[in-house]
Amino acid sequence: MAIWHQRPTVDGLNALLERDMVSHLGMEYTEIGDDYLRARLPVDQRTRQPYGLLHGGVSCVVAESMGSVGSALCVDPETHYCVGVDINASHLRSASQGYVYAEARPLRVGRRNQVWDIRISDENERLVCVARLTTAVIER
Repeated sequence: MAIWHQRPTVDGLNALLERDMVSHLGMEYTEIGDDYLRARLPVDQRTRQPYGLLHGGVSCVVAESMGSVGSALCVDPETHYCVGVDINASHLRSASQGYVYAEARPLRVGRRNQVWDIRISDENERLVCVARLTTAVIER
């Protein structure tokens, strides 16, 4: 059973990116399941730090964006909106080229807050970053 208030589409989410900071980084949504979002991000001059590795801040931006979008998709936008209140990220391994792939899944979808688990992996499916985002659900 899908958790989404209204069923999102990959094209619809990617259209949202045109108005979002992560569009400058080249992120694109690739898949939507009943309870998860998937995206990919290039590891290139836009997303690497001076040593040539994926910037840890970029991983946090991807996690915040995906968790926030997932959170917003779980509420009625006419009556509620969601904002991030806490993010934690553990950087487990580096990536220096190709793509990284992110998957966001909720740990809790509540009436007042949500907690999302975001995992970023390299092209060999090795974890690069594990993040947790907490959002507040606010009444309009």
